[in-house]
Amino acid sequence: MRSLKSDVLTAVLAHAREASPAECCGVLIGTAGEVVEAIRTRNIADRPTRFEVDPKDHLDARRSARARGLDIVGFYHSHPHSPAKPSDADKAEANYPDHLHLIVSLASDPPQTRLYWFDGRNFVEDAFVTVR
Repeated sequence: MRSLKSDVLTAVLAHAREASPAECCGVLIGTAGEVVEAIRTRNIADRPTRFEVDPKDHLDARRSARARGLDIVGFYHSHPHSPAKPSDADKAEANYPDHLHLIVSLASDPPQTRLYWFDGRNFVEDAFVTVR
């Protein structure tokens, strides 16, 4: 089970709401067992129903994390109108094995948040607890 700082969920939800009806995206910073920060990235996808992390933002986040002794441990994105499950596009385009994927769905009230581990072939739902 992994832990996510409550600020991480707050930040991801705020980003999702601001970007809606388009998808938002960002990176998750932390250690193997704990996500301590969510860093927003620009979504450079050509459609609002897709996401693609801006490469420059990705590199900037990686440098910032490493300077603090942390790593990019995963990514987040939103599904404004669908469940918090990896879509067919998410599955086809995933390319970071051993990384987390946090998906927030605004299709329900309250929003639904799910965490997945990408094993290189499949998304496996992962349990998490929220900590202060």
